[in-house]
Amino acid sequence: MTIKNILGISALVATLILPATSTLANEIKTVEEFTERTYGFTAVDEELVASSSLFLFQSGLTFTYPDAVRGVYVTGHSAGGGRFNDLINLMDNTELNAMVIDIKDDFGDLTYVPEDDSPIKSLDIGNPYMRDPQAVLKVLEEKQVYPIARIVVFKDTRLAEAKPELSFVEGSGIWKNGRGEAFVNPFMQEVWDHNVAIAIEAAKMGFQEIQFDYVRFPEGFENREDKLKYSMGEYENSELDMVQRRVEAVTDFVAYAREQLKPYGVKVSVDIFGYAATVSEAPGIGQNFSKISENVDVISSMIYPSHWTPYFGIAKPDLEPYRLVKEYAKVENEVLSKLQNPPISRPWIQDFTASYLGAGNYKNYGGAEVEAQIRALSEAGIKEYLLWNAGNRYSTGVNYTP
Repeated sequence: MTIKNILGISALVATLILPATSTLANEIKTVEEFTERTYGFTAVDEELVASSSLFLFQSGLTFTYPDAVRGVYVTGHSAGGGRFNDLINLMDNTELNAMVIDIKDDFGDLTYVPEDDSPIKSLDIGNPYMRDPQAVLKVLEEKQVYPIARIVVFKDTRLAEAKPELSFVEGSGIWKNGRGEAFVNPFMQEVWDHNVAIAIEAAKMGFQEIQFDYVRFPEGFENREDKLKYSMGEYENSELDMVQRRVEAVTDFVAYAREQLKPYGVKVSVDIFGYAATVSEAPGIGQNFSKISENVDVISSMIYPSHWTPYFGIAKPDLEPYRLVKEYAKVENEVLSKLQNPPISRPWIQDFTASYLGAGNYKNYGGAEVEAQIRALSEAGIKEYLLWNAGNRYSTGVNYTP
């Protein structure tokens, strides 16, 4: 898909460059004609066109990419409530410099209310957790805190319940996992476009990066693929086996979303299971680490020590955060080194205590444990990272740049 396919010249010129009423916008039919008439040369290099700020949407906000992104996860409630000031103080008083803010959460809800002319307004999934997202972003601009919009993609109970045909049906209703969560179908173009539309709204707000999470099929899908009813869309007649169809669908979504977002000048990142880097592919969920990495600007492996079973020769990974991260980083570095254009590595690390693992299998996480993970990444040449704490309460006394 080319820049002209994505935008159409009316959007490219009239929306992004010229007022909609412009006579020039109405007359020009091609990118080449626009540059010929405006600048005296013909644009034949679409990469040059796509990279030019002339053709990028401008939000009116200005951010500078940090020396290295060191960020924290922020819910919509925190971004729109009193917790936001505490998080800003954290940015002011430490080397942290980025926030990953929920825009579409784990249930499929938006954390803001779309404008009346929004293409997703009619779905009624908006919530006023952030009553004024623009005000939030203006504070981040003032503080030069790099803003990343988190969008949960295929885990989406709201869309699944509203449109069962876009989900997985079991018996007379949509299938839900043990936690009562529903997924939508990665094979379906309508699902892709739903999430891309939300991503475009986030880009227009001023977010500098779109982070897609849950870019996968449900865990263990290979055990129920023949029991559930669902469409395979354009993948129905594929000659690939079912594992490779899932891999192709997930990878294709990432590539499609990145292409659609090019006119907005945002980076695209994807969260991925850490173990996906250690295997050729995760067959049930459709994640191939290398293929996804080839189609993003940033890859964010979730490498929380608590989330690993015995691995890398470590019997109880949560007890050894430094060693776990060190061993993982070796594997990831090797995998990324084989790619022609590897993305930035920016893993998710743990700033929470996993007491659910049971006595003897976990430790209380605080500044020392967070710093141990950061140090292991730094020693492996990985300078960027994101901290996860579901309650957005982060440890004190951490050296974030060891």
